[in-house]
Amino acid sequence: MPFFVVQEHHATRLHYDFRLEIGGVLKSWAIPKGPSMDPKDKRLAVMVEDHTVEYGSFEGVIPEGSYGAGLVLIWDKGDFTPVRGSIEEGILEFTLSGRKLKGLFVLARMKGRGPDNWLLIKKKDGLEEPGFEVAAALTPAVEKRLRGKNPYKG
Repeated sequence: MPFFVVQEHHATRLHYDFRLEIGGVLKSWAIPKGPSMDPKDKRLAVMVEDHTVEYGSFEGVIPEGSYGAGLVLIWDKGDFTPVRGSIEEGILEFTLSGRKLKGLFVLARMKGRGPDNWLLIKKKDGLEEPGFEVAAALTPAVEKRLRGKNPYKG
């Protein structure tokens, strides 16, 4: 079964890398504010380069001076099931079954904003969480790893 992963990326600016296994690669979007379980939140998702499937398990520090330098932590992961649409069509509806992200979502390309600007939206399906806060969903283990660490130095 295909999988998804969300990597919390402490680079120049904190963002979340949202990745879906499609066609043997990880299709990837950078989400500045992180994904949300609240259908009212329409999160900007900027499509970036594909990554290898193996990169989906990466946690660690990308060295200073390298592209994307900073701390990378797995924020969530789980199964990904396409429902309808495709990246080529500019709309992709799918279900996620992770620890934090669950249920029906849609990625929709923004019209007139170039091919790389999308919105990630949680659909109403009984699993939504109004008022969802990305930072509140940090696990104690992640908080412990971040405490006292300079994310750019590891």
